[in-house]
Amino acid sequence: MNHGEVDVAKPRQAVRKQTRTPHERRHDTALLIIDVINDLEFPGGENVLPWALRMVERLGPFAERMRRARVPVIYVNDNFDLWRSSFTDVYKHCTRKDSRGQRVARALKPRPDDYFILKPKHSAFFATSLVPLLEHLGTKKLLLAGIATNLCVFFSAHDAHMHEYKITVLSDCCCAESDKDHDLALDQLQRFLRVRVCRGDEVHLQPRSRRRTTRKPPPEWK
Repeated sequence: MNHGEVDVAKPRQAVRKQTRTPHERRHDTALLIIDVINDLEFPGGENVLPWALRMVERLGPFAERMRRARVPVIYVNDNFDLWRSSFTDVYKHCTRKDSRGQRVARALKPRPDDYFILKPKHSAFFATSLVPLLEHLGTKKLLLAGIATNLCVFFSAHDAHMHEYKITVLSDCCCAESDKDHDLALDQLQRFLRVRVCRGDEVHLQPRSRRRTTRKPPPEWK
């Protein structure tokens, strides 16, 4: 065949590689993990670090328990003014060698079937797709955890209250610069928003009723 000719006798078939998508979890409860993929490179971040490392010891196992219970785990994270970024970009930014928060970010890296939303400001709800996602998942109750108790967790809890979600803040799965900041924020949420504040080991989910179905089980995520 000459270089100027096009071979139309044997057209190539497009081969599509089949990829498996994570099984979607629908539940009346969701776990929001706020700003834990964090470089902690801000004034006061050095004070947050030791508390964040303690938080990891509790939040990591709690998130795993929620995954086993088929509760959606949703990471809502600051975009660090990286406006063209994806989660992968933010994760790389926060786990770079000179990042103060790299150990926290690596320890709490989302699993493949978790959700991840980037936010531009303090609240998990402001200018994000969180509400449509929660509606899609059928969520009515929120468990809040992350950094910092008196800032992004606090602002997110206020907006969740405005959206009339039932809110629980996990006191041992949040952290701030100091005990004073942490405790004051939790006290304000309890007093004025009637938010439930408890430890992760005090969260007991109601068993879900199982419906009979003829559908085949979804493929496992690999």
